[in-house]
Amino acid sequence: MNILDYIQRQANSTPDRVAIVCYHRNSERQSTLTYAEVYQRMVTGAALPIPLLGDRWDGDFVLYTTGSTGKPKAVTVTQQTVMRNSLNLINGHGYKDQLQFIIAGPMDHLGCWSKLFPTLMVGGTLHILPDGMKDMNAFFRVMSDTGKRYASFLVPANLRMLIQFASDRLQSHAGVIDFIETGAAPMSRGDMLTLCRLLPHSRLYNTYASTEAGIVATYNYNDGKCKAACCGVPFSNVDFSISDNGLIAGSSDIGFLDEDGMLHIVGRQDDIINVGGLKVAPAEIEDAAMTIAGIQDCICIPRQHPVMGQVPELLVVMRTGHSFDKRTIAKALVPLLERYKIPQFIMDVDHIERTFNGKPNRSFYSTLNSPK
Repeated sequence: MNILDYIQRQANSTPDRVAIVCYHRNSERQSTLTYAEVYQRMVTGAALPIPLLGDRWDGDFVLYTTGSTGKPKAVTVTQQTVMRNSLNLINGHGYKDQLQFIIAGPMDHLGCWSKLFPTLMVGGTLHILPDGMKDMNAFFRVMSDTGKRYASFLVPANLRMLIQFASDRLQSHAGVIDFIETGAAPMSRGDMLTLCRLLPHSRLYNTYASTEAGIVATYNYNDGKCKAACCGVPFSNVDFSISDNGLIAGSSDIGFLDEDGMLHIVGRQDDIINVGGLKVAPAEIEDAAMTIAGIQDCICIPRQHPVMGQVPELLVVMRTGHSFDKRTIAKALVPLLERYKIPQFIMDVDHIERTFNGKPNRSFYSTLNSPK
């Protein structure tokens, strides 16, 4: 079966069930399509109110994305890959009949785009927010029906926004949130623990994926262990291996398997800081820094050193009401990191540059401390 076959089955069994809801920027419904209407548009090639990059769903797709480097690229996603990804998500994340999935991010990002298909395959409803998480009120207004179960994919930067500015509202919706998936960038363990506290009965997934390789592995960190940087075991239709130098096959990511066979991501090969021959993953330093009271955001970048070659530099954004003191921050990092990982330079900045999908934009900073 292909995607079209699944939609046809839903259209035959529940033709009047709502399949897609698109919203205006004021959160009012702009358009609503039933399964019968979606299937009719698919077979005739008529336009749908969401950018699916093609007029049919029974062939291959071309996904235009900036990827992790920020450079535009076009990736062909075959029907076979779409089906494999969709079945992995349905089985691995527990997609159920009539699930309400909120799409609150860019459609040219695999994290959001890949959720369109499994939601419709199981007979769920897609809620498309045109402004994504720029309007948090819209996100919460969608979850107004307490008789339904909701899910969403949100990058770590958006989850941090919810934690910082809407934790009470998020907690008040705990009873209707089935699961939230994240990916595309590292998530601090502090944010993970906070979400587990706010949503104690929701499944909280950290998923490892790439546009080219598809959806690889997932981990529900609301399991009482909350393993940082863990992406779990591979999906049923996936296998992966790690080379002798720590590279995950088919990617530029460095990782390892723990004693339970769960995949942990250390960071991208190009991001590793070489401190006198010792390898330092900037994400580890960032995760430690985010546990310090007063730090709102941060990024760790390499800085040239006349003796060591490179050393870590930490750029931090302080929360309102908290003053910057680099000695206090450095002292707080001492029990959290090995000595050579302690940043030798700590700077206060107004904001952290990020890519559209919430990743720290390391390429933006790469020229700041490059050798002159």
